[in-house]
Amino acid sequence: MVAVGALAGCSTTPDRRRVTPDAAPAPRPSGTELARGTASWYGPRFHGKRTASGERFDMNALTAAHRTLPFGTRVRVINLQNGLEVVVRINDRGPHAADRIIDLSRAAAAALDLLRAGEAPVVLVEA
Repeated sequence: MVAVGALAGCSTTPDRRRVTPDAAPAPRPSGTELARGTASWYGPRFHGKRTASGERFDMNALTAAHRTLPFGTRVRVINLQNGLEVVVRINDRGPHAADRIIDLSRAAAAALDLLRAGEAPVVLVEA
């Protein structure tokens, strides 16, 4: 009986799929598109002040302000000019400029390479 139990543990065949180091990563499932428009960023002037959610704004965190999405919502923001993307957590209300759909923290703006320009066309996708 002991021999049967020992053999049962070895009865599965190993996975023989070949993995190459240069294989393309598996595609990410695409989330639902929430909006398209212009993103801007805010930072030093508001750093340390309370956000609409009650937490202190940290310009070095990956957060953002949105007019209607619930606090805590995670959104993937894709810069349509260069394809860079970042996932941010909504923790504030804004933007207060009518022509913008999201205000990003300085860190999120840096990840999208839009610090110098100040704004960029983006798409918001469920994360």
